[in-house]
This record gives sequence, C-alpha cells and structure tokens, in this order.
Amino acid sequence: MKLCYSGCACKYETEAVMKLFLPAQKFGFAYEEALPREGDFAFFRRRVTGRHTLLWVIVSYDGGRRRAASRLSPEADEKECGEELCRLLYKAMSALTGITSEWGVLTGVRPVKQVHRLMAQGLGRDEIAERLAERYFVSWKKSRLACDTAAAQKPMLEALAKRGNTFGLYVSVPFCPTRCSYCSFISQSAQGAAVKKLIPPYIENLCEEIRRTAGITEALGMKPDTVYFGGGTPTTFTAAQLTRIMETLAKCFDLSGVLEYTVEAGRPDTITEEKLAAIKAHGCDRVSINPQTLNDDVLREIGRAHTTEQFFESYALAEKVGFRSINCDVIAGLPTDTAESFARTIDGLTALSPGSITVHTLSIKRSARLNSEGDKRAVMRSPAGEMTDLAADKLRVGGYHPYYMYRQKNMVENLENIGWVRDGHESLYNIYIMEEVQPIIAVGAAASTKLIDRKGRLERIFGYKYPHDYNEHFDTVLKRKDEIRDFYAEKK
Repeated sequence: MKLCYSGCACKYETEAVMKLFLPAQKFGFAYEEALPREGDFAFFRRRVTGRHTLLWVIVSYDGGRRRAASRLSPEADEKECGEELCRLLYKAMSALTGITSEWGVLTGVRPVKQVHRLMAQGLGRDEIAERLAERYFVSWKKSRLACDTAAAQKPMLEALAKRGNTFGLYVSVPFCPTRCSYCSFISQSAQGAAVKKLIPPYIENLCEEIRRTAGITEALGMKPDTVYFGGGTPTTFTAAQLTRIMETLAKCFDLSGVLEYTVEAGRPDTITEEKLAAIKAHGCDRVSINPQTLNDDVLREIGRAHTTEQFFESYALAEKVGFRSINCDVIAGLPTDTAESFARTIDGLTALSPGSITVHTLSIKRSARLNSEGDKRAVMRSPAGEMTDLAADKLRVGGYHPYYMYRQKNMVENLENIGWVRDGHESLYNIYIMEEVQPIIAVGAAASTKLIDRKGRLERIFGYKYPHDYNEHFDTVLKRKDEIRDFYAEKK
C-alpha cells in the first residue's frame, strides 16, 4: 500500500488510521500531484481556494476504489485538515473493507486525556460521548470506558496538584530470564555467560547514576513521591543485587514523601521468598506478578518458562511476605488462546482478589518474534475484542473499576490496555505517567526521562537502549543527567 500526499503533510496521522485496517502491512510514501495509475494506494489532496479549503481522499484497495471529499474554511490549519483527512480515509477504508473501529480515528496513546480536556470545559458524560462520536467516531461503549477512567483519576490528579515539587522515579532493569514471542521491549535475555557478565558492571553504573541523579534533583528541590522498578524483569536480579540498588536509592534520595513503591516481580519463574523479603524490607509496598494467562498451553506457545502452578505459588509468597497491594497482568489475544480459556484466566485471578488486574491487548510490534513468524493474519483475527468485553463485565461485577488506560500501535482490533482496580489500590505512578502530569525521572538503560514544567511543556531525555551500550558509554549517560538541571533552570 502506497500513501500519496498532494498539498498536505499528514503522514503520521493518516498512517495511524490506515493501520487500523492493515495493521501488519508496511507502507510506501510519496509526495506528488498526480493520482497513481495502478496498485493499492491512498491519495490525499488539499487545495485552498478563495472561499474554501477542499479536501479529498481516493483509495484503491484489493480491486475496489472509494472517494471521500469535504471542505473547510480557507483559514483551516494543518491540524484541522489532517483530522478531516483522517475521517475521510476512515470512511473510505470502512466502505472498502467492512471494518470499523470502536475507537474510530482516535489513534493516540492516551485517549483519556481527551476526556479530561472536555471535562475541564464543563461537559457531562453524554456531551463528551457525543463530541467523541462526532469528531472521532468513537463508540458509546469506549466513551463510557474513558469517562469512567477519567472520573477515577480525578481525585488523585487534584491531590497531585496540591503537592510540592515532586516527581516519579523509574529504575530500569532491562533483563529477562527469556524473551517472550510478543515482546518488543528493550530487554536482554539473562541466559548465557556473556550476558551474565553484563550484570555486575550494569548494577555498578546504575548505582552511580542514582547518586548523580539524586544530587541534581536535590539541588532543584525535587523529591520523589513514587518509585517504580520496571523492565525487563527486575527480579531477574538476585536478592543481594536488588538490595544493593534499593539501599543506594534510600541513601541518595529523600524517600520520606514516597506514597507508593512498586517493583515488577513480573515473571513467576524469577520469584523467590528471599527476593520478595528483600524488596519488602527496603520500602516496596506494591508488586506485580504477571501470569499473562492461566493456560499452560498458551504459556508454552508464547515462550514463557513458568507454569500456572508457579504463578499461584509466587502469588501466595507475595501474600505471605505482606505487600500492601499486588497487581496481575494478563494479555487478551495471545496465539492459541480462546475466549473460554481467557474467561477462566479472569475467573482464576478474581478469585485471588488482587488489588489490581491489568488487561493488556496483544500488540504486534515490528521487533516482536510474532511479527516475523507464522500466520500474522491469524493473530490479527484473534477474539481479543470478545475477551476484553468479557473481562470488563467480569471485573466490574467483581468490584473492580478502570483507573488508567493507554493504547499502542498495531494493537489487535485497535483495542486498549486497561488497569482495573479495587478502591485504594490505584497505582499513582501509572496514572501520572499516562496522563503526563508529572516529571518521570529515569535511571538505567532502555528508559527515558520525561520532564514537565508547570505550564505543561514536555521534554524527553533518551538513554542508551541496550545494557552493553549503557555500560560502554556510561560517561555520556552521566553527562546527560545535566539536562535535567538545564531544563528547569531555563524554565525559571
């Protein structure tokens, strides 16, 4: 499929909409005046006259052709034109393929931000649903989901606004025991002697980066109110290695104002009572233990080394050690999983009554093994929509409500990831990072710092993706920390 543009520059937006219909396909791009003569293409045209801005889209796909056109005022800017061209493309491709999306053309990562903006304008739920349907073709069901999520976040966002100069601290452990077939995160399998040699110098450098970062944030009068160990799988490290990192954090940062401390224990095959006890002893009050599914056949299919029995054993250990809150992740749409099997997974988790259950939808990324093996069309035809609807119904009945949401590119059926929670177990870190309302200062490889000032201006500082590069160029890693100080010095 070739995407062609004449008089307009909306490549990113229109590509995202086209992926709703052709999620596993790569696109070619061209900027030319003439309509292509052959092949599959989408042609976007913008022309400004004295009275109107004329917009039209012509799509040729799989032997069929559709044209959709519209006109705006001559003052319409690039953003308005881009949004309208996306709507025209959606209508044309829906007519050609018979495919519709409950999120319509709302393709952004953070759909709840749209709801917060509309709530701030004084709109009620019905008015918000009408606005989302008119502008983005969002279904009533998804509007309700987004509104419920925004309402759950509101008191926590209001409380954050009253606090002082705080930030979320993210500690990256980009190592896993093995790599899952669906995974596209920058994580290094901890198998093999060569990789194991990376870990000791990585921890040494990570502790030094923690010291440098703490010095900068203290000078700026900033204090962490959440701490989050992510990855990767932090519990790939030993109890002694985790202890060293957590002790360094406690010595360098003032953690007296921390409201929430999370460690992604993640993979049940990495969890021991010794590790959990060490984590708990050093301030962590919330852990994630993620089965992804309670179907052993599906676990084998995706390359997970643990079993369902190991998950239940790990969960029992976390309860025994005494964590305030436990989160469990599952994924809808995994290869060979069925709606019936997924229902059993949700039932099995709700029977445990964890503080939160995060329901992810499978996302087929370019770097994931699933995107280069087997029948991608079979993956994209998975019953993920039925699974997420089923999960929503069961979780609401079980006393859970949605509290944060985000979306990714190439998600099966253009769905979403949702955190479902019991009252009092909301993860502040997840809310703050998804709604982009607080600085997130990150240490370690494969993590990015997100700086936000009081006016909402945002800047990212990207680190090295891979542990080897992080170790190799550690002097540069430390120098980049000065960008935190520079950002806030410039904004004063």
